[in-house]
This record gives sequence, C-alpha cells and structure tokens, in this order.
Amino acid sequence: MNNKHQTVQELDTIAKQVLLKIESTPGKLSPKHRMSILVQEMPSQDPLIRRNNTDEVATGYTESQTKAEALRCLQCKNAPCIKGCPVQIDIPGFIQKIVDSDFQGAVDVIKKTSLLPSICGRVCPQEVQCQMHCTIGKGLKDVLKSVAVGRLERFVADWEREKGNIMSPQVKPNTSKKVAVVGSGPAGLVVAADVRREGHSVTIFEAFHKTGGVMTYGIPEFRLPKSIVQLEIETLKSMGVEIKTNFVVGKTRKITDLIEKDGYDAVFIGTGAGLPKFMNIEGENMVGVYSANEFLTRANLMKAYVRNMAATPIAISKKVAVVGGGNVAMDAARTAVRLGAKEVYIIYRRTEKEMPARVEEIAHAKEEGIIFHTLVSPKRIIGSDKATHIECLRYELGEPDESGRRRPVELKGSEFLMEIETVIIAIGNDSNPLISQTTPGLKCNKWGNIIVDENCKSSIDRIFAGGDIVLGAATVILAMGQGRIAASSINKLLAQK
Repeated sequence: MNNKHQTVQELDTIAKQVLLKIESTPGKLSPKHRMSILVQEMPSQDPLIRRNNTDEVATGYTESQTKAEALRCLQCKNAPCIKGCPVQIDIPGFIQKIVDSDFQGAVDVIKKTSLLPSICGRVCPQEVQCQMHCTIGKGLKDVLKSVAVGRLERFVADWEREKGNIMSPQVKPNTSKKVAVVGSGPAGLVVAADVRREGHSVTIFEAFHKTGGVMTYGIPEFRLPKSIVQLEIETLKSMGVEIKTNFVVGKTRKITDLIEKDGYDAVFIGTGAGLPKFMNIEGENMVGVYSANEFLTRANLMKAYVRNMAATPIAISKKVAVVGGGNVAMDAARTAVRLGAKEVYIIYRRTEKEMPARVEEIAHAKEEGIIFHTLVSPKRIIGSDKATHIECLRYELGEPDESGRRRPVELKGSEFLMEIETVIIAIGNDSNPLISQTTPGLKCNKWGNIIVDENCKSSIDRIFAGGDIVLGAATVILAMGQGRIAASSINKLLAQK
C-alpha cells in the first residue's frame, strides 16, 4: 500500500502511461517485459472519508488499469493459477479476452464455472488460491505481485452489470423432479442454479427474512454491497427458482420430512457455520460483550448502521476491543469505526504474519486507524454489569502446533488492563446443531460438521451437504466449489432416477 492515498485519476494516468509505453514497443511482449509491468493498485476511498460512511472502500479498476494488469499475464500453457481455483475458472482464457477488449467474452468464460463473479472478485482470498500459483508472483518471489485475478474478475462482472447485459442461464425442459436447498448462502445458490439449469424444480428454504446467507448478514456493505448479492438472487428467481424465507428447516420442517412428506427427490444442506465460539473466560456474559456474528448481523442484515432510520439496537461505543485476527475480526473492527467508535483495538495472540485475514483487509483496517495489539490475549473481562475493562496477557511464539503455526506461549506476570466499553469476540464459528439434532442417522464430526463423501453426499440417501456446514468457517469460493460438486451429484442421481 502507498503511504500517500492516490486518487482514481492518478492511478488511471499511471495505467495509461503503461499502455502507451507498451503500444510503442515493437513486436510481441516478452515474458521479461510483462514481468516488469507493475501491479495496478486498486483505487479506494480516502481513509479519512470512508471512516464515516458505509460505501464500498475499493472502488474498482478503471478500464485502462484493467488492460494494463491483464497484459502482465504470461498465458502459461500449464495454467497453474487454475489449479488454485476451487471452481476451476479458465483464468488465462478470461484474461486474454480482456487483452482483446472483449469484456463480455471475459465474463462468459468466467460464468462457465462461476455464477458469482461480482462477489468472488470482491471477497475471495485470491492471494492464497489462484494468485499463490501464479508464475509471475513466483518469479518475483511475492504473491502480492501475482496477476491481480480477483480485481480483473470484478471489473468485467461489474462492466456486464452496468451495461445491463446480465442474462438468465438457459433452463432445460421440466423434468418433474424436485430439489430442496436449505440455506441461501453461496453453496446453496450455486446448487440451486446448477440443478435448475437441468430442468428440475428447485425450492430454497431460508431461515432469515433476507436471502444471501453470510454474504448478507456477515460481510459488511463497505466490502460487498448488498445490492450485488440481491441481483444474483433475482437471477435465480428469473430462472424459476422458488424461495421461501423465515423457514427454519429442523424446526418448521425436518430434513427427512422434505423427502418423505413433501415429495422432494433430493435435499442439499448449505446452512453455514453460524454458531459463534467464545473463549469461556470470566465476564463474557456481561452487557457490552458481543459475538462477531451478533454484532455484524445487527449491523448488516438489520441495517443498524443507518443512523436514525433503523430500530435495531447496537452498542455505540467510544472504545471497542475485537478479539481475533481473521476477516471477520477486521469486518467487526471496521464496522465499529463506522458506528462512531473513537478507538478500536484488534487483540490477537500471534503476530500479524500469522493472521488469517487477507493482507488487503489488514491494510485497510490500519489505514482507518484501528490499533493492533499482537501477541496479546484476553484473560478476563471486568465490570459490574457492563464491561469497562479487559485484562490481557502478553505472549511469545513457541514451537509450531498442529495447524503449522507457532504456538503462543503465555508470559507469566505480563497482565495489563485496557479500558473498553464493548468487546467483540471473533474467534470463529461452529455449526448450528439444529439439523443434526433433528435428523437421526445424519453423521457429523465432533465439531458438528456434516460428514460427506467426495460427491458431497451425506450418510443419508438423497441428502447432500456443502459449504461451511461441512468445511467449518471457510470462504465464499470454497463453499461454491462444494456447491458445484453437490449439484453435479444431484443431477446424476436424478438422471438415473
């Protein structure tokens, strides 16, 4: 990230200069020349301005930036980037379309395997997936210098939407087969689309009053605008997918009832991992202590950030501590800033290097004034009824644990107090046990995740599962990858039937 915040115009000018230089270069661009082209910086709102709004932080590449970045791709014959993509997008193929100024062609290539490019281009952790395998990044020994695949994907998807070119996928003739999809998160949406395309009737059952799953209630507006998520839902509706909201499967209706009583030929469970984990320390039950799930759901799904318009109660605190180092922790901390907090602290027991959050999200959080306390972990939360302080311990890193990361080791006698008004616990989620408890014979592991085979089939015939309910808290694109596998399995099952 640059110390000086560069405007869209400045970044666009740099890109145009790159393109002019390339146009004046005789002959075909050599790999060495392509590797010399600098990564195009993502334009974004000024940090001092965006602290006070919920508009999208990253504003997207300009056309000149998109073309300049696409020219960095070596078009490797073995395409290692594809191996890192959970849904196997033809990455060199869509990038070449951009080089040829065929933006619609680029979107069409992506949509052969991914239905949510506007979303994935914004929130996928490309630096640990496709970009990790990029030849450019490996050659320059820095994954952040890989071709910016996600930014290119976002540009062409946004271009298609802004041009009004989005078309509903073709649906084959009706087969009279019925499929129930439980949950409208990324895995469920992919299954619904892929199964519906084969001509089967699809009904999505969503527990909340709004669809989109974690993309709606978890990821903040400033990272993923809800209008983009809802547009994807509308595309499904135009295909003939039925959606029933405020329908809690496991309570309103059991999973097995959908097959045995309602006549569904197959069921896909994509309910996510929505049960927050806590630290089990003293004071966690005090007023002012939230799970990140609750805090972000109030802010995102119930629009508590819309001051004087939403009736949703949420803490407006001056000093906020967020415990955790993942993307959810960054989302919670940055949301707290936008709700008016003057000081927001990230408390994480390892170093910044071990943080699972995306590098870009950490950088944005720092730009917005969030203070990082690393090698620190809470010992207890102090107050009478309401939290007023958090007592923490300092740590150092020891030998690696089973995750491969160095284990935090407590430094005896290092306790210190931090004055706070709100504490947000963002250390991960487990699976909600409702479905497993109401579905005899459904096998789950010790964390409550549904056990499936390589085809995403559960231990019960005709019941499939995927996404966070299987993987634990993962990513949008990994959930989509499982959705594609499950949809393929369901389609094969119904073809045989």
